[in-house]
Amino acid sequence: MTMSTTTREIRLKSRPHGLPTPDNFDLVETTLAAPSPGQLLVRNTWMSVDPYMRGRMVDRETYIPPFKLGEALEGAAVGVVERSNDPAFSIGDRVVHFSGWRDHAIVTASDATRITGTDIAPQTYLSALGFPGLTAYAGLMRIAEVKAGETIFVSAASGAVGSIVAQIAKSKGLRVVASVGSADKAKWLIDEVGVDAVINYRETPDLVAALAQAAPEGIDIYFDNVGGNHLEAALAIANVNARFVLCGMISGYNAEQPQAGPSNIFAAIEKRIRLQGLIGADHFDLSADFNRDMIGWLKAGQVKIRETVADGLENAPSAFIDLFKGANHGKMLVRLTTDAALSR
Repeated sequence: MTMSTTTREIRLKSRPHGLPTPDNFDLVETTLAAPSPGQLLVRNTWMSVDPYMRGRMVDRETYIPPFKLGEALEGAAVGVVERSNDPAFSIGDRVVHFSGWRDHAIVTASDATRITGTDIAPQTYLSALGFPGLTAYAGLMRIAEVKAGETIFVSAASGAVGSIVAQIAKSKGLRVVASVGSADKAKWLIDEVGVDAVINYRETPDLVAALAQAAPEGIDIYFDNVGGNHLEAALAIANVNARFVLCGMISGYNAEQPQAGPSNIFAAIEKRIRLQGLIGADHFDLSADFNRDMIGWLKAGQVKIRETVADGLENAPSAFIDLFKGANHGKMLVRLTTDAALSR
Protein backbone atom coordinates (compact mmCIF):
# COMPACT_ATOMS: atom_id res chain seq x y z
CA MET A 1 0.00 0.00 0.00
CA THR A 2 1.31 3.41 -1.01
CA MET A 3 1.19 5.84 1.89
CA SER A 4 1.27 9.55 1.21
CA THR A 5 2.11 12.21 3.79
CA THR A 6 0.30 15.49 4.26
CA THR A 7 2.72 18.18 5.35
CA ARG A 8 3.60 21.87 5.09
CA GLU A 9 6.31 23.86 3.33
CA ILE A 10 7.35 27.49 2.88
CA ARG A 11 7.39 28.70 -0.72
CA LEU A 12 8.80 31.87 -2.24
CA LYS A 13 5.70 33.82 -3.24
CA SER A 14 7.43 36.91 -4.67
CA ARG A 15 10.94 38.25 -4.98
CA PRO A 16 11.79 40.78 -2.25
CA HIS A 17 12.69 44.38 -2.96
CA GLY A 18 14.89 45.56 -0.15
CA LEU A 19 14.32 43.89 3.21
CA PRO A 20 12.07 40.81 2.78
CA THR A 21 8.61 40.91 4.33
CA PRO A 22 6.23 38.10 5.36
CA ASP A 23 4.27 38.78 2.14
CA ASN A 24 7.16 37.33 0.13
CA PHE A 25 6.47 33.87 1.59
CA ASP A 26 3.63 31.33 1.45
CA LEU A 27 2.92 28.60 4.01
CA VAL A 28 1.36 25.81 1.94
CA GLU A 29 -0.08 22.40 2.77
CA THR A 30 1.04 19.74 0.35
CA THR A 31 1.12 15.95 -0.06
CA LEU A 32 4.24 13.86 -0.49
CA ALA A 33 4.20 10.47 -2.15
CA ALA A 34 5.93 7.52 -0.51
CA PRO A 35 9.71 7.51 -1.03
CA SER A 36 10.90 5.82 -4.21
CA PRO A 37 13.87 3.44 -4.22
CA GLY A 38 16.92 5.29 -2.98
CA GLN A 39 14.84 7.88 -1.13
CA LEU A 40 13.91 8.70 2.47
CA LEU A 41 10.94 10.39 4.07
CA VAL A 42 12.39 12.66 6.74
CA ARG A 43 10.47 14.51 9.41
CA ASN A 44 12.48 17.67 9.99
CA THR A 45 13.18 18.65 13.58
CA TRP A 46 15.43 21.70 13.05
CA MET A 47 16.13 23.98 10.11
CA SER A 48 18.60 26.75 9.47
CA VAL A 49 17.99 30.26 8.16
CA ASP A 50 21.07 32.04 6.86
CA PRO A 51 21.87 35.43 5.32
CA TYR A 52 23.15 33.91 2.05
CA MET A 53 19.56 32.81 1.31
CA ARG A 54 18.71 36.45 0.57
CA GLY A 55 20.90 36.31 -2.53
CA ARG A 56 19.02 33.23 -3.75
CA MET A 57 15.79 35.25 -3.72
CA VAL A 58 17.13 37.37 -6.58
CA ASP A 59 16.66 35.94 -10.08
CA ARG A 60 20.31 35.71 -11.04
CA GLU A 61 22.85 32.95 -11.26
CA THR A 62 25.71 32.97 -8.78
CA TYR A 63 27.61 30.14 -7.12
CA ILE A 64 24.24 28.60 -6.20
CA PRO A 65 21.00 28.68 -8.23
CA PRO A 66 18.25 31.15 -7.27
CA PHE A 67 15.08 30.01 -5.55
CA LYS A 68 12.15 29.53 -7.92
CA LEU A 69 8.88 31.34 -7.40
CA GLY A 70 6.06 29.10 -6.22
CA GLU A 71 8.43 26.37 -5.03
CA ALA A 72 9.64 25.43 -1.57
CA LEU A 73 12.78 27.12 -0.37
CA GLU A 74 15.65 24.95 0.76
CA GLY A 75 18.50 24.97 3.21
CA ALA A 76 20.24 22.90 5.83
CA ALA A 77 18.02 20.85 8.15
CA VAL A 78 18.19 18.02 10.66
CA GLY A 79 15.50 15.39 10.81
CA VAL A 80 14.47 11.82 11.62
CA VAL A 81 13.88 9.14 9.00
CA GLU A 82 10.21 8.08 9.11
CA ARG A 83 10.31 5.82 6.04
CA SER A 84 13.32 4.44 4.25
CA ASN A 85 13.53 3.00 0.76
CA ASP A 86 17.30 2.66 0.92
CA PRO A 87 19.15 -0.13 2.74
CA ALA A 88 21.76 2.28 4.14
CA PHE A 89 19.19 4.06 6.36
CA SER A 90 16.76 2.80 8.97
CA ILE A 91 13.62 4.29 10.47
CA GLY A 92 14.65 6.48 13.38
CA ASP A 93 18.03 7.49 11.97
CA ARG A 94 18.87 11.16 12.49
CA VAL A 95 20.16 12.82 9.33
CA VAL A 96 21.41 16.16 8.04
CA HIS A 97 20.27 17.22 4.57
CA PHE A 98 19.46 20.30 2.48
CA SER A 99 15.66 20.18 2.23
CA GLY A 100 14.70 22.60 4.96
CA TRP A 101 11.79 25.08 5.00
CA ARG A 102 9.32 22.19 5.31
CA ASP A 103 8.00 19.86 8.00
CA HIS A 104 8.68 16.72 5.95
CA ALA A 105 10.97 16.13 3.01
CA ILE A 106 11.62 13.42 0.46
CA VAL A 107 15.41 13.20 0.45
CA THR A 108 17.66 11.22 -1.86
CA ALA A 109 19.68 8.93 0.39
CA SER A 110 22.97 10.01 -1.15
CA ASP A 111 22.17 13.60 -0.12
CA ALA A 112 21.63 12.69 3.54
CA THR A 113 24.31 12.30 6.20
CA ARG A 114 23.58 10.16 9.25
CA ILE A 115 24.28 11.67 12.65
CA THR A 116 26.00 8.96 14.65
CA GLY A 117 26.96 10.73 17.87
CA THR A 118 24.43 10.89 20.68
CA ASP A 119 26.35 13.19 23.01
CA ILE A 120 26.03 16.27 20.79
CA ALA A 121 22.71 18.08 20.29
CA PRO A 122 21.41 17.40 16.75
CA GLN A 123 21.04 21.11 15.90
CA THR A 124 24.80 21.50 16.41
CA TYR A 125 25.10 20.02 12.92
CA LEU A 126 23.51 23.23 11.63
CA SER A 127 25.96 25.47 13.49
CA ALA A 128 29.40 24.55 14.83
CA LEU A 129 29.43 21.13 13.10
CA GLY A 130 27.62 22.39 10.01
CA PHE A 131 28.28 24.90 7.25
CA PRO A 132 28.91 27.83 9.63
CA GLY A 133 31.60 25.86 11.42
CA LEU A 134 33.21 24.53 8.25
CA THR A 135 33.17 28.02 6.75
CA ALA A 136 34.88 29.48 9.81
CA TYR A 137 37.43 26.66 9.88
CA ALA A 138 38.31 26.85 6.19
CA GLY A 139 38.55 30.63 6.28
CA LEU A 140 40.97 30.61 9.18
CA MET A 141 43.03 27.50 8.52
CA ARG A 142 43.27 27.51 4.73
CA ILE A 143 42.76 31.10 3.57
CA ALA A 144 44.00 33.19 6.50
CA GLU A 145 46.69 30.66 7.49
CA VAL A 146 46.49 31.85 11.10
CA LYS A 147 49.56 32.11 13.28
CA ALA A 148 49.72 32.50 17.05
CA GLY A 149 50.39 36.07 18.15
CA GLU A 150 48.66 37.69 15.18
CA THR A 151 45.69 40.06 15.48
CA ILE A 152 42.40 39.27 13.76
CA PHE A 153 39.41 41.57 13.30
CA VAL A 154 36.06 39.75 13.03
CA SER A 155 32.89 41.56 11.98
CA ALA A 156 29.44 40.25 12.97
CA ALA A 157 31.40 38.39 15.62
CA SER A 158 28.36 37.14 17.54
CA GLY A 159 26.73 35.61 14.45
CA ALA A 160 26.70 32.00 13.33
CA VAL A 161 30.04 32.13 11.53
CA GLY A 162 31.68 35.05 13.32
CA SER A 163 31.24 33.61 16.79
CA ILE A 164 32.98 30.39 15.73
CA VAL A 165 35.74 32.33 13.98
CA ALA A 166 36.42 34.29 17.17
CA GLN A 167 36.61 31.12 19.26
CA ILE A 168 38.82 29.14 16.90
CA ALA A 169 41.11 32.16 16.64
CA LYS A 170 41.41 32.34 20.43
CA SER A 171 42.19 28.62 20.60
CA LYS A 172 44.98 29.21 18.08
CA GLY A 173 46.57 31.95 20.15
CA LEU A 174 45.46 35.01 18.19
CA ARG A 175 44.49 38.40 19.58
CA VAL A 176 40.83 38.85 18.63
CA VAL A 177 39.10 42.17 18.00
CA ALA A 178 35.36 41.75 17.46
CA SER A 179 32.61 43.98 16.10
CA VAL A 180 28.97 43.58 17.18
CA GLY A 181 25.81 45.65 17.34
CA SER A 182 24.66 45.42 20.96
CA ALA A 183 25.96 45.56 24.51
CA ASP A 184 24.63 42.08 25.26
CA LYS A 185 26.55 40.57 22.34
CA ALA A 186 29.68 42.43 23.39
CA LYS A 187 29.35 41.15 26.97
CA TRP A 188 29.03 37.53 25.81
CA LEU A 189 32.13 37.81 23.65
CA ILE A 190 34.17 39.30 26.49
CA ASP A 191 32.86 37.15 29.34
CA GLU A 192 32.26 33.81 27.64
CA VAL A 193 34.51 33.76 24.58
CA GLY A 194 37.36 35.82 26.00
CA VAL A 195 38.00 38.07 23.01
CA ASP A 196 40.52 40.83 23.60
CA ALA A 197 38.49 43.84 22.47
CA VAL A 198 34.95 44.51 21.26
CA ILE A 199 33.60 47.40 19.20
CA ASN A 200 29.86 48.13 19.37
CA TYR A 201 29.51 49.66 15.93
CA ARG A 202 26.06 51.09 16.70
CA GLU A 203 27.62 53.27 19.39
CA THR A 204 30.77 54.14 17.43
CA PRO A 205 30.70 57.30 15.30
CA ASP A 206 34.16 56.61 13.85
CA LEU A 207 34.80 52.93 13.18
CA VAL A 208 38.32 53.53 11.89
CA ALA A 209 39.31 55.33 15.10
CA ALA A 210 37.68 52.64 17.24
CA LEU A 211 39.51 49.86 15.39
CA ALA A 212 42.81 51.72 15.63
CA GLN A 213 42.32 51.98 19.39
CA ALA A 214 41.34 48.31 19.73
CA ALA A 215 44.24 47.15 17.54
CA PRO A 216 47.07 49.66 18.14
CA GLU A 217 49.58 47.43 16.32
CA GLY A 218 47.26 46.95 13.33
CA ILE A 219 45.46 43.84 12.12
CA ASP A 220 46.99 40.87 10.32
CA ILE A 221 43.70 39.18 9.37
CA TYR A 222 40.22 40.49 8.68
CA PHE A 223 37.33 38.04 8.59
CA ASP A 224 34.61 39.96 6.77
CA ASN A 225 30.94 39.16 7.33
CA VAL A 226 29.64 42.71 6.88
CA GLY A 227 31.40 44.66 4.12
CA GLY A 228 30.69 48.39 3.82
CA ASN A 229 32.34 50.60 6.43
CA HIS A 230 33.75 47.58 8.25
CA LEU A 231 35.77 46.62 5.18
CA GLU A 232 36.97 50.22 4.80
CA ALA A 233 38.05 50.34 8.44
CA ALA A 234 39.92 47.05 8.10
CA LEU A 235 41.75 48.32 5.00
CA ALA A 236 42.73 51.46 6.88
CA ILE A 237 44.17 49.62 9.90
CA ALA A 238 45.58 46.53 8.13
CA ASN A 239 49.26 45.70 8.36
CA VAL A 240 51.46 45.00 5.35
CA ASN A 241 50.73 41.53 3.90
CA ALA A 242 47.45 41.22 5.81
CA ARG A 243 45.00 38.52 4.70
CA PHE A 244 41.31 39.34 4.25
CA VAL A 245 38.77 36.49 4.24
CA LEU A 246 35.69 37.76 2.40
CA CYS A 247 32.91 35.54 3.75
CA GLY A 248 29.83 37.78 3.65
CA MET A 249 28.72 41.37 3.23
CA ILE A 250 25.37 41.49 4.97
CA SER A 251 25.32 45.30 5.01
CA GLY A 252 24.46 45.24 1.30
CA TYR A 253 22.28 42.15 0.93
CA ASN A 254 19.02 44.12 0.81
CA ALA A 255 20.33 47.05 -1.25
CA GLU A 256 18.26 47.83 -4.34
CA GLN A 257 21.15 49.44 -6.20
CA PRO A 258 24.78 48.31 -6.56
CA GLN A 259 26.83 49.47 -3.60
CA ALA A 260 29.97 51.55 -3.99
CA GLY A 261 33.18 49.72 -3.29
CA PRO A 262 35.58 50.70 -0.49
CA SER A 263 36.79 54.27 -1.03
CA ASN A 264 40.24 53.26 0.20
CA ILE A 265 40.68 50.07 -1.82
CA PHE A 266 44.09 51.34 -3.00
CA ALA A 267 45.35 50.37 0.47
CA ALA A 268 45.21 46.75 -0.75
CA ILE A 269 47.97 47.61 -3.22
CA GLU A 270 50.02 49.77 -0.90
CA LYS A 271 49.95 47.18 1.87
CA ARG A 272 50.07 44.11 -0.41
CA ILE A 273 46.88 42.80 1.18
CA ARG A 274 45.51 39.48 -0.04
CA LEU A 275 41.71 39.49 -0.36
CA GLN A 276 40.07 36.14 -1.03
CA GLY A 277 36.43 35.14 -1.24
CA LEU A 278 35.16 32.20 0.79
CA ILE A 279 32.39 29.73 -0.01
CA GLY A 280 32.23 26.96 2.57
CA ALA A 281 31.10 24.32 0.07
CA ASP A 282 34.43 24.64 -1.77
CA HIS A 283 36.24 23.12 1.21
CA PHE A 284 34.58 19.76 1.84
CA ASP A 285 38.00 18.15 1.54
CA LEU A 286 38.72 19.58 5.00
CA SER A 287 35.75 17.74 6.53
CA ALA A 288 37.71 15.03 8.35
CA ASP A 289 40.10 17.50 9.98
CA PHE A 290 37.27 19.92 10.68
CA ASN A 291 35.05 17.32 12.37
CA ARG A 292 37.91 16.00 14.48
CA ASP A 293 39.02 19.46 15.61
CA MET A 294 35.55 20.90 16.15
CA ILE A 295 34.30 17.95 18.19
CA GLY A 296 37.43 18.26 20.30
CA TRP A 297 36.90 22.00 20.82
CA LEU A 298 33.24 21.50 21.70
CA LYS A 299 33.97 18.79 24.25
CA ALA A 300 36.80 20.84 25.76
CA GLY A 301 34.58 23.90 26.03
CA GLN A 302 36.85 25.91 23.73
CA VAL A 303 33.93 26.51 21.36
CA LYS A 304 30.63 27.52 22.94
CA ILE A 305 27.39 27.64 21.00
CA ARG A 306 24.81 30.36 21.33
CA GLU A 307 21.44 29.89 19.62
CA THR A 308 18.42 32.01 18.84
CA VAL A 309 15.44 29.71 18.34
CA ALA A 310 12.08 30.33 16.69
CA ASP A 311 9.42 27.63 17.08
CA GLY A 312 7.28 26.34 14.24
CA LEU A 313 7.62 26.34 10.46
CA GLU A 314 5.18 29.24 10.25
CA ASN A 315 7.75 31.42 12.03
CA ALA A 316 10.63 30.62 9.68
CA PRO A 317 10.12 33.73 7.48
CA SER A 318 10.17 36.09 10.46
CA ALA A 319 13.28 34.34 11.82
CA PHE A 320 14.96 34.84 8.46
CA ILE A 321 13.98 38.52 8.32
CA ASP A 322 15.28 39.03 11.86
CA LEU A 323 18.78 38.11 10.68
CA PHE A 324 18.98 41.44 8.87
CA LYS A 325 17.86 43.32 11.96
CA GLY A 326 20.64 41.84 14.08
CA ALA A 327 18.13 40.02 16.28
CA ASN A 328 20.08 36.78 16.42
CA HIS A 329 22.66 35.94 19.05
CA GLY A 330 24.74 33.16 17.51
CA LYS A 331 23.00 30.74 15.16
CA MET A 332 19.42 31.47 14.13
CA LEU A 333 17.45 28.21 14.13
CA VAL A 334 13.85 27.15 13.64
CA ARG A 335 12.67 24.24 15.80
CA LEU A 336 10.07 22.24 13.87
CA THR A 337 9.40 19.18 16.01
CA THR A 338 10.36 18.29 19.56
CA ASP A 339 11.69 14.88 20.55
CA ALA A 340 8.57 14.48 22.70
CA ALA A 341 6.37 14.90 19.65
CA LEU A 342 8.42 12.35 17.71
CA SER A 343 7.95 9.73 20.41
CA ARG A 344 4.17 9.90 20.33
